Amino acid sequence: MAENRARFRFGLSFRFMHRCRSFISTRSWRSASCSCVSSSRAIRKFAAKTQHDYVQRVKDFAGFLGSAPDTAKSEDVRRFRLHLTSSGAGTPKINATVSALRFFFNVTLDRPDLAKHLAFMHEPRKVPVVLSPEEVARFLEAAPGIKYKAALSVAYGAGLRVSEVVSLKVSDVDSKRMMLRVEQGKGRKDRHAMLSPVLLELLRDWYRIARPQGWLFPGQNPVAPMSTRQLTRACHAAPALPPTRSARS
Repeated sequence: MAENRARFRFGLSFRFMHRCRSFISTRSWRSASCSCVSSSRAIRKFAAKTQHDYVQRVKDFAGFLGSAPDTAKSEDVRRFRLHLTSSGAGTPKINATVSALRFFFNVTLDRPDLAKHLAFMHEPRKVPVVLSPEEVARFLEAAPGIKYKAALSVAYGAGLRVSEVVSLKVSDVDSKRMMLRVEQGKGRKDRHAMLSPVLLELLRDWYRIARPQGWLFPGQNPVAPMSTRQLTRACHAAPALPPTRSARS
């Protein structure tokens, strides 16, 4: 089994590098490298946002280097790592860049000797702020419309991520078993979330008003779901909480 995995990985790496070289002969080295990363991540079935972020981070490295990333040396990786810190990049961006470049060096280029110079930054974990029932109620009541109130209530009451809320369909609401079906959530896994009677009644109110046909929370174009950006903006539009408390992002 281990031998088969190694042979499969070698085959992928060879094909990706061959594709890189053919791209380099016809396109800029930056576009070529990003095309190779996209091919690698498509094989791994990464989420679309992760794919986009990985490509952007490799573009950043290529722009700093000023040449094809597959020609980078250990010193180039160290300099780029220092550049991120000195430029004021926050811990999340640095760690996202480390993840993208580790993938690029380990999988796409098969250059673990470069990846070993990339270490994650430790970020102290803080105890999350827990809102009181009164603060949660005030937050939800301030939502700009019943659609956003219902969507934010699902996120809070069922414990769904923003991307999972906007991907819900009308058929995902199971009122008989009092559950919400989440398709391809975190880690591309299906799961079920509990549906409370209060939340079900709110969703019924929303359905009676809007009569959504496919997506539970359609966007400006009814054939498409509400975007994560729309829901995030609605969340930020809520009134500020007292200085000693704040909502988690």
